[in-house]
Amino acid sequence: MRGRVYKSTGSWYTVKTDEGDIISARIKGIFKIDGITSTNPIAVGDWVKLEMESGGEEGGMMITGIDKRNNYINRQSPANKYQHHIIASNLDQSLLIATLKDPKTSQGFMDRFLVAGEAYHIPSVIVFNKSDIYRKKEMDLFDERKTMYESVGYKVILMSLENKTGLEDVEEILRNKTSLLSGHSGVGKSTFINAVVPGMELKTQDVSGWSGKGIHTTTFAEMYDLPLLNAHIIDTPGIREFGLVDIPKQELSHYFPEMRSRLNDCQFNNCLHINEPGCAIKKALEEGKISLDRYVSYGMMLNSIVEKSY
Repeated sequence: MRGRVYKSTGSWYTVKTDEGDIISARIKGIFKIDGITSTNPIAVGDWVKLEMESGGEEGGMMITGIDKRNNYINRQSPANKYQHHIIASNLDQSLLIATLKDPKTSQGFMDRFLVAGEAYHIPSVIVFNKSDIYRKKEMDLFDERKTMYESVGYKVILMSLENKTGLEDVEEILRNKTSLLSGHSGVGKSTFINAVVPGMELKTQDVSGWSGKGIHTTTFAEMYDLPLLNAHIIDTPGIREFGLVDIPKQELSHYFPEMRSRLNDCQFNNCLHINEPGCAIKKALEEGKISLDRYVSYGMMLNSIVEKSY
């Protein structure tokens, strides 16, 4: 039997079979996937092989194999900075829901998310929610971000779930695809799922007043069907930080599209684009062809990368 993992709660997995049945299953033995050191052997979105458990609970199912992943996206494991946790697999795209107020999503977080998408060849879309509470200051900032991100190839959508504006644009982006849904707690992911998934009543919570940060309402990644759109979305726990893993300093610039197209013009092929002479990236920055804010994000990420010592 074959199925797709819809939810992982540690030792048990919720799987939807090819026949459409929802079952609970456990892992048989230890899975080792070549080249991957992660804290979770099976992720939401995985296609798995299933067999009836022999000698176990009546009707129990075991996951006995995993199909090759088309792709996956990960984050740094909170417990071990040298390991990663696979958030989801077999994705067509990722949607980052961001807000410019209550709570404010930092550009550094957005850029880390986009770099992770680039590294794993998963197209990213940025959806700015809560436009109903934006005043001139936030709308000016939105216009700046929209121009900056669209100029390097990302799609940017403005949405208000409160006023139901922009929702149709996002639904059209989701159509016929498996999409990862991510963002800080409090940006409206659960409200969004309630709006697009028939019959859903996910718990939502307000942003905590004293910190301005969202309160976690999702504990585990989970996939939902969108039958009217022939689509799936995978909701992820609110992520405070998106740690980059397995990206050497020399490679980071490859995941900034505006830098990637200019790398061959640098004088040195191992240029980090900080102090080196003959740097095409710094020249483009001086000429206003690369955003200073994006370059600052790049510099902060570069400083945060702790490379493994072998």
